[in-house]
Amino acid sequence: MPLQRILIPYNFTMYDFKALEFAIRTFSKSEEVEITLFNAYVPPPKMDTDENSVMHRLKGNLQYLSQRVQRQEEALNEAKQYLVRNGFPENRVRCLFVPKKKDTAGDIIDRVHQHAFHTVILNNKPKKATRFFTGSASSKVVNALKNITVCIVT
Repeated sequence: MPLQRILIPYNFTMYDFKALEFAIRTFSKSEEVEITLFNAYVPPPKMDTDENSVMHRLKGNLQYLSQRVQRQEEALNEAKQYLVRNGFPENRVRCLFVPKKKDTAGDIIDRVHQHAFHTVILNNKPKKATRFFTGSASSKVVNALKNITVCIVT
Protein backbone atom coordinates (compact mmCIF):
# COMPACT_ATOMS: atom_id res chain seq x y z
CA MET A 1 0.00 0.00 0.00
CA PRO A 2 1.41 3.45 -0.88
CA LEU A 3 2.23 5.96 1.81
CA GLN A 4 -0.69 8.18 2.84
CA ARG A 5 0.48 11.78 3.35
CA ILE A 6 -1.53 13.83 5.87
CA LEU A 7 -1.30 17.58 6.46
CA ILE A 8 -2.36 19.02 9.81
CA PRO A 9 -2.35 22.83 9.98
CA TYR A 10 -1.38 23.73 13.54
CA ASN A 11 -1.80 27.16 15.14
CA PHE A 12 -1.32 26.26 18.82
CA THR A 13 -4.96 26.33 19.93
CA MET A 14 -7.01 23.77 21.83
CA TYR A 15 -8.93 23.17 18.58
CA ASP A 16 -5.69 22.26 16.83
CA PHE A 17 -4.89 19.90 19.69
CA LYS A 18 -8.21 18.15 19.02
CA ALA A 19 -7.04 17.60 15.43
CA LEU A 20 -3.85 15.97 16.80
CA GLU A 21 -5.93 13.73 19.04
CA PHE A 22 -8.07 12.72 16.07
CA ALA A 23 -4.95 11.85 14.06
CA ILE A 24 -3.63 9.75 16.94
CA ARG A 25 -6.90 7.84 17.38
CA THR A 26 -7.37 7.30 13.65
CA PHE A 27 -3.92 6.86 12.13
CA SER A 28 -1.28 6.03 14.79
CA LYS A 29 -1.59 2.27 14.26
CA SER A 30 -1.04 2.52 10.52
CA GLU A 31 2.49 2.03 9.23
CA GLU A 32 1.59 3.64 5.91
CA VAL A 33 0.97 7.17 7.19
CA GLU A 34 3.19 10.24 7.12
CA ILE A 35 2.07 13.31 9.11
CA THR A 36 3.17 16.87 8.38
CA LEU A 37 2.39 19.56 10.93
CA PHE A 38 2.10 22.88 9.14
CA ASN A 39 2.32 26.42 10.46
CA ALA A 40 2.59 29.58 8.39
CA TYR A 41 3.90 32.34 10.64
CA VAL A 42 3.94 36.07 10.12
CA PRO A 43 7.62 36.97 9.79
CA PRO A 44 8.91 40.01 11.68
CA PRO A 45 9.77 42.91 9.38
CA LYS A 46 13.37 43.40 8.31
CA MET A 47 14.51 46.91 9.24
CA ASP A 48 17.77 48.74 9.62
CA THR A 49 18.13 49.27 13.38
CA ASP A 50 21.66 50.61 13.64
CA GLU A 51 22.56 53.12 16.35
CA ASN A 52 22.02 56.17 14.09
CA SER A 53 18.64 55.06 12.78
CA VAL A 54 15.35 56.39 14.06
CA MET A 55 14.26 52.75 13.91
CA HIS A 56 16.73 51.89 16.67
CA ARG A 57 13.94 52.55 19.16
CA LEU A 58 12.00 49.66 17.63
CA LYS A 59 14.85 47.19 18.08
CA GLY A 60 13.35 45.72 21.26
CA ASN A 61 9.99 45.18 19.60
CA LEU A 62 11.62 43.45 16.63
CA GLN A 63 13.59 41.20 18.95
CA TYR A 64 10.38 40.32 20.78
CA LEU A 65 8.69 39.38 17.49
CA SER A 66 11.68 37.26 16.46
CA GLN A 67 11.63 35.45 19.80
CA ARG A 68 7.90 34.85 19.45
CA VAL A 69 8.44 33.22 16.04
CA GLN A 70 11.19 31.06 17.56
CA ARG A 71 8.84 29.97 20.39
CA GLN A 72 6.19 29.06 17.82
CA GLU A 73 8.67 26.85 15.98
CA GLU A 74 9.60 25.18 19.27
CA ALA A 75 5.89 24.64 20.05
CA LEU A 76 5.41 23.04 16.63
CA ASN A 77 8.28 20.65 17.38
CA GLU A 78 6.67 19.88 20.75
CA ALA A 79 3.47 18.94 18.91
CA LYS A 80 5.57 16.64 16.73
CA GLN A 81 7.03 14.99 19.82
CA TYR A 82 3.50 14.55 21.20
CA LEU A 83 2.56 12.59 18.07
CA VAL A 84 5.73 10.50 18.37
CA ARG A 85 5.03 9.71 22.04
CA ASN A 86 1.54 8.60 21.04
CA GLY A 87 2.39 6.04 18.40
CA PHE A 88 3.78 7.66 15.26
CA PRO A 89 7.34 6.76 14.21
CA GLU A 90 9.58 9.82 14.39
CA ASN A 91 10.70 9.43 10.79
CA ARG A 92 7.05 9.68 9.68
CA VAL A 93 6.26 13.00 11.40
CA ARG A 94 7.51 16.24 9.90
CA CYS A 95 7.18 19.92 10.69
CA LEU A 96 6.69 22.54 8.03
CA PHE A 97 7.24 26.01 9.51
CA VAL A 98 7.20 28.65 6.77
CA PRO A 99 6.55 32.38 6.41
CA LYS A 100 2.95 33.23 5.62
CA LYS A 101 2.42 34.19 1.98
CA LYS A 102 -1.37 34.30 1.63
CA ASP A 103 -4.33 33.90 3.93
CA THR A 104 -4.53 30.72 6.02
CA ALA A 105 -6.65 28.81 3.52
CA GLY A 106 -4.46 29.86 0.59
CA ASP A 107 -1.30 28.68 2.34
CA ILE A 108 -2.90 25.31 3.17
CA ILE A 109 -4.14 24.83 -0.39
CA ASP A 110 -0.71 25.68 -1.82
CA ARG A 111 1.02 23.17 0.48
CA VAL A 112 -1.42 20.41 -0.42
CA HIS A 113 -0.69 20.90 -4.10
CA GLN A 114 3.08 21.38 -3.70
CA HIS A 115 3.64 18.32 -1.51
CA ALA A 116 0.95 15.97 -2.88
CA PHE A 117 -0.94 15.38 0.37
CA HIS A 118 -3.80 12.88 0.34
CA THR A 119 -5.59 14.09 3.48
CA VAL A 120 -5.96 17.35 5.38
CA ILE A 121 -7.12 17.40 9.00
CA LEU A 122 -8.60 20.76 9.98
CA ASN A 123 -10.26 21.99 13.12
CA ASN A 124 -13.55 23.82 13.20
CA LYS A 125 -13.48 26.80 15.52
CA PRO A 126 -16.77 28.23 16.76
CA LYS A 127 -18.27 30.67 14.30
CA LYS A 128 -17.50 34.35 14.57
CA ALA A 129 -19.62 37.10 13.09
CA THR A 130 -16.80 38.17 10.75
CA ARG A 131 -16.75 34.73 9.10
CA PHE A 132 -20.25 35.40 7.83
CA PHE A 133 -18.65 37.89 5.42
CA THR A 134 -15.21 36.36 4.83
CA GLY A 135 -15.91 32.63 5.07
CA SER A 136 -13.97 30.20 7.24
CA ALA A 137 -10.61 28.75 6.27
CA SER A 138 -12.06 25.23 6.44
CA SER A 139 -14.86 26.03 3.99
CA LYS A 140 -12.38 27.66 1.58
CA VAL A 141 -10.10 24.60 1.76
CA VAL A 142 -12.96 22.16 1.24
CA ASN A 143 -14.21 24.11 -1.78
CA ALA A 144 -10.75 24.43 -3.35
CA LEU A 145 -9.41 20.89 -2.97
CA LYS A 146 -10.62 18.18 -5.32
CA ASN A 147 -9.82 14.47 -4.88
CA ILE A 148 -8.37 15.18 -1.40
CA THR A 149 -9.86 13.88 1.83
CA VAL A 150 -10.56 16.74 4.23
CA CYS A 151 -11.40 15.84 7.83
CA ILE A 152 -12.89 18.60 9.95
CA VAL A 153 -12.61 17.97 13.67
CA THR A 154 -15.10 19.78 15.89
